[in-house]
Amino acid sequence: MAAADEPDAFETIVMAEARFHCEGYQEGYVEGMHAGTIEGRLYGIQQGAKISLEVGLYLGFSMMWLRLLQKHSDDKHGKKVKVLESLIEMIQKFPYQDPTYDRLQEDLEKIRGRFKQVCSLLHVSSDFRLSQEETALSF
Repeated sequence: MAAADEPDAFETIVMAEARFHCEGYQEGYVEGMHAGTIEGRLYGIQQGAKISLEVGLYLGFSMMWLRLLQKHSDDKHGKKVKVLESLIEMIQKFPYQDPTYDRLQEDLEKIRGRFKQVCSLLHVSSDFRLSQEETALSF
């Protein structure tokens, strides 16, 4: 006869499947959380790099045009210079170091809109490609 403290051998066999199922679920959950964290970080790095490349392109473009227009300054370039300075200011205020910035997409859309406005004023195409297949930028 079995003692009251010992588990019943039959119950242990019957409950083994449920116990292994729970243990496997817990191990899988922990492993999935770890893999998801790594994948999320890599995706965030890639997206951050794309945004930085895009905003950096806008800044370089704007600074170059600003210098060109300031060299040949006259009254007809006044509006172009103001819009370029506005775009540069927006880019400089962009919060690169804050990954939790809640208005990142809104501010990025404003910068894109201002860039298109600059391109329109300068009579330059705003069509460009930032992909690995097409390394050249076309303006």
